[in-house]
Amino acid sequence: MSNDVITSADHKMARAVEVMERDLGSIRTGRASTGLVERIHVDYYGTQTPLNQLAGISIPEPHQIVIQPWDRSVLGAIERAITKSDIGLTPNVDSNVVRLNIPALTEERRHDLVRQVHKRMEEARVEIRNLRRDAADHLKKLEKDGDIGTDESHKLLDTLQKTTDRHIAEVERVGAAKEQEVLEV
Repeated sequence: MSNDVITSADHKMARAVEVMERDLGSIRTGRASTGLVERIHVDYYGTQTPLNQLAGISIPEPHQIVIQPWDRSVLGAIERAITKSDIGLTPNVDSNVVRLNIPALTEERRHDLVRQVHKRMEEARVEIRNLRRDAADHLKKLEKDGDIGTDESHKLLDTLQKTTDRHIAEVERVGAAKEQEVLEV
């Protein structure tokens, strides 16, 4: 039962890192990435549908994203959804595709994006620490109730701290890689 607390905390911490990684994927860098537009929701016959379920998304050039909808009637809705989104790109509609040209980032914009990366990293670290605190409280309650001994409690708390450290290091690694990608000219 006490090992379940550690396993559960480990799983939740891993999910926090995955969510952060997915969020960082939507931060724009100087080159094209399908992650910029995949999660944009398009009004498709009254239903908010993710763009990647309505169209094929490809990157023919390093600074261009091409979105080819499977249903041509949704081109206008895709254009409106991209314009409303916060990615800061203007869609160009050709006959049956939407093209997004990714301009080079200015130095100021790169530093703003790095701040966003650091903010998201800190949110992930706080989430991981909160999960650690909740698991530690649960272990201390088990010790207080007499379900586990003091020695086992200290050993499990040490294991919990090592798990936390491992996930925080993963946050740092992923964040540093994204920061490097944003600063790359």
